[in-house]
Amino acid sequence: LKMSRRVVRQSKFRHVFGQAVRNDQCYDDIRVSRVTWDSSFCAVNPKFVAIIIDASGGGAFLILPLNKTGRIDKAYPTVCGHTGPVLDIDWCPHNDHVIASGSEDCTVMVWQIPENGLDAALSEPVVVLEGHSKRVGIVSWHPTARNVLLSAGCDNQVVIWNVGTGEAMISLDDMHPDVIFSVSWSRNGSLLCTACKDKKVRIIDPRKKKIVTEKDKAHEGARPMRAIFLADGNIFTTGFSRMSERQLALIWKRFCIS
Repeated sequence: LKMSRRVVRQSKFRHVFGQAVRNDQCYDDIRVSRVTWDSSFCAVNPKFVAIIIDASGGGAFLILPLNKTGRIDKAYPTVCGHTGPVLDIDWCPHNDHVIASGSEDCTVMVWQIPENGLDAALSEPVVVLEGHSKRVGIVSWHPTARNVLLSAGCDNQVVIWNVGTGEAMISLDDMHPDVIFSVSWSRNGSLLCTACKDKKVRIIDPRKKKIVTEKDKAHEGARPMRAIFLADGNIFTTGFSRMSERQLALIWKRFCIS
């Protein structure tokens, strides 16, 4: 008599448990921005962590070396050139000392961070990019091409900039009827994936200024959703149901490139 063996699928994460780090390894006493915008409010690269903070009289963010943990003095120098709150920041993937910021003041600024971080307030950007008519909530560097930066604003417009010249190379101003919640580059930078308030996820070829395809009602809820390209070409989204329940979804690449 043969006995059937029940096979249990083993997960490589089954016996992995998270453990909180010690307090002296945390960043403490930071006044994180309270602006009502759906952003992570921080960005990290191999050398620094940048954090958007609450600031009076304009927008500012901290630049901390990764080993600068513990309590952060309220007088610690900031990057403070914007006249309105900073909404998004993104480190350049090709230079660990260059960071871009988007703000309620409708501008995008690119900053050069000193080798050892800030020892004084930084208020002069390398370049100011002006072209949006409303606040800029998204900035994202091209993953492979140098000096190429994307910005998206509450004017429902996506702009791709040549940072070296300070000029807009591509402007996509007729593809989104409402606020853009997120923009993601494909791995090689040939396509964009956007999530919009109209509940659509769009795949865009920016060079052709063409919507390749789109998915309606990726999430039914009215709250903000986000969509990103995965390394294998699939798209991962997060949003909400009609009952405001958090949802995660995977959109296969056969939908993306049809």
